[in-house]
Amino acid sequence: MNDQLAPGKRPDDGSPPTELTLAALPAGRPARILDVLGEDALAARLMEMGLIPGETVVFHRAAPLGDPLEFSVCGYRISLRKSEAARVTVAPD
Repeated sequence: MNDQLAPGKRPDDGSPPTELTLAALPAGRPARILDVLGEDALAARLMEMGLIPGETVVFHRAAPLGDPLEFSVCGYRISLRKSEAARVTVAPD
């Protein structure tokens, strides 16, 4: 799980991370979207799906083999591959 933390955002005091990726978000915990990494077609598609900075997102569950992952954002549910979820940085509430 630690490999899913956003670089440079690990607290030194042992407290929970202040910034991580959607792929590392614990189930049921809401988080605020900080950024969608990249400027390619996938980043644009993620933002079209409602993953825009400031929105609240909640991770619900993973498929039996761990991929894809199910989230709710903007009042609906979406499924993302782990690699896609790793492109979105969030701050847990």
